[in-house]
Amino acid sequence: MELFDLTGKTALITGASGGLGESFARALSGAGAGVVLAARRLEKLEALATDLRSGGGEALAVEMDVTKPESVESAFATVQEKLGGPVDIIVNNSGISRDNWFTKMTEEDWRAVMDTNLDGVWRVAKAGANALMEAGKPGSIINIASITAKRPQHTIAAYAASKAAVDHFTRIMALELARYGIRANALAPGYFKTDINDEFLDSEAGDKMRKRIPMRRFGDHKELSGALLLLASDAGSYMTGTTIAVDGGHLVSSL
Repeated sequence: MELFDLTGKTALITGASGGLGESFARALSGAGAGVVLAARRLEKLEALATDLRSGGGEALAVEMDVTKPESVESAFATVQEKLGGPVDIIVNNSGISRDNWFTKMTEEDWRAVMDTNLDGVWRVAKAGANALMEAGKPGSIINIASITAKRPQHTIAAYAASKAAVDHFTRIMALELARYGIRANALAPGYFKTDINDEFLDSEAGDKMRKRIPMRRFGDHKELSGALLLLASDAGSYMTGTTIAVDGGHLVSSL
């Protein structure tokens, strides 16, 4: 298990105020990493940081809105000041969805999804990678994609398109950053209950979807921890440009 040990490392997680982001933060902290919790809701971040510290972990809460370049830059400057150097691991988790038929989506809704899910990933990855390169340190960037990047579904055109872009952007990142010892990979979760989708998954349509998943169930947040730690740690030291699906077999289900 030493390969998965993150003692001495620091990880920044965006969208860490709840849902999968909180779960990722707990998993990384449990593996020994100090965590930087980033999101817009600072009060929730502080509560999580206090909880992690009470369990013996190291945690710092930093306000960050990934749709605002100045907010991302300010957050990374704060991290640099507080930690005295860049974070080793970045988990690009912030994401939203505005569901509608693509023919009925407003310009505002389309741009909101892209600004968070794609542009936000670029802003955070750019800031984190530049900080690592300037310090001459290796690192790992983990983008959160989705199985909707691979299979179509009604009414989520903006979300799915943004995640497909993140999936391919990850490979470009890997190609450009490999020479600096910085790895870039992605996780593509299947259906896990979050604030974005819980209403749908609890609906009749959601239950029909559940029955089409080969494992016949939605995932538990903790079931993403193994793949996350693989990509974050030395256990995945020769992995870059990879997207790992964690979906109960959803992508291989029959048509």
